[in-house]
Amino acid sequence: MNSETPRVFIAATRQNDGKTTTSLGLLAALQKHYPRIGYIKPVGQRFVEVAEHKIDEDTVLMDSVYQLNCPLVDMSPIAVEPDFTRKYLQSSNREALVKKIEKAFDRVAWEKDFVLCEGSGHAGVGSVFDLSNAQVAKVLKAKVVIVSRGGIGKPIDEVALNQALFEKEGVEIIGVIINKVIPDKLEYVTEFARRGLKRKGLDLLGVIPHRTILSNPSVDLIRDELSAELLNSDKRLHNLIDDVVVGAMGVNNAMRFFKPGVLLITPGDREDIILAAATSTGPGQAPQVAGIVLTGGLRPGASVLKVIRGANFPILLAKQDSYEVASKVHDLIVKTRPDDTEKISVIRDLIAKYVDVGKILKGL
Repeated sequence: MNSETPRVFIAATRQNDGKTTTSLGLLAALQKHYPRIGYIKPVGQRFVEVAEHKIDEDTVLMDSVYQLNCPLVDMSPIAVEPDFTRKYLQSSNREALVKKIEKAFDRVAWEKDFVLCEGSGHAGVGSVFDLSNAQVAKVLKAKVVIVSRGGIGKPIDEVALNQALFEKEGVEIIGVIINKVIPDKLEYVTEFARRGLKRKGLDLLGVIPHRTILSNPSVDLIRDELSAELLNSDKRLHNLIDDVVVGAMGVNNAMRFFKPGVLLITPGDREDIILAAATSTGPGQAPQVAGIVLTGGLRPGASVLKVIRGANFPILLAKQDSYEVASKVHDLIVKTRPDDTEKISVIRDLIAKYVDVGKILKGL
């Protein structure tokens, strides 16, 4: 396997700590030093179908944003399908999986100046089929950057657990990035996290402040999660949601909650609320709400549908009842998508400002 091309492995202490966000921003920062960058996520757990191949959704994101000119199937060589673990435990084939990763890396690294490798969760994820993140980093001969969530005590405790597994596999950790820190505590966390990590023999590479926009889902993400039908134009599907209101009250009371950024959830037969929201602004004006989800599979009548089609924000029709819709929205894991241009711009700026890329490169 290629051992010449510089590489780094981005790991995390848990899922959804900001590993993909960090990778997305680091790619932009690294391109200033290495114009031709490859990307690989050797083991993926959330995937989409692309040309009959199962490709990790983070791989699709990276390729869409940066046009990396690498084969998608090599950037995402192993997709952990629902029965993947069972099949492996019945007839283990670790050597075949390792060879698949090595060959994929060689193709990704072809004519590239640098390769960014992204893990999938904490160091132990994948241990059940003998390809934990620590083992994959060893296969790739890559040094590691660990991403952890904001704070001091908890992230350092979790980093120490991950550190032990990486060190067991003989994998070197360059340092740690702490993500999603309350902005007012940035200096405090930076000072004491650096002290705490130093006691573990680790460098602090950056402390990234929390930005609300990165946690806010778009109406389009809600549509996908609910498999909902769009009843009008898709022009504002990328509206971001920062509050959710269930319209289970009278229309006059409901109107008090019509504000930009609000997702209104209401049964499809509450035509009074639908009409009040849909007619609250005129053409060319800013929408009064981010969007509406009509629940229960209750399709409004023809006259109301005509008004809906003229509304300047997206209105969705979901089969689920209001409680189930609200629960799904509340529990939604917000992932950055290729068309989230505003979020991607914020991510690039955060990594450029708060992460010491030079220290990462020096550590390699």
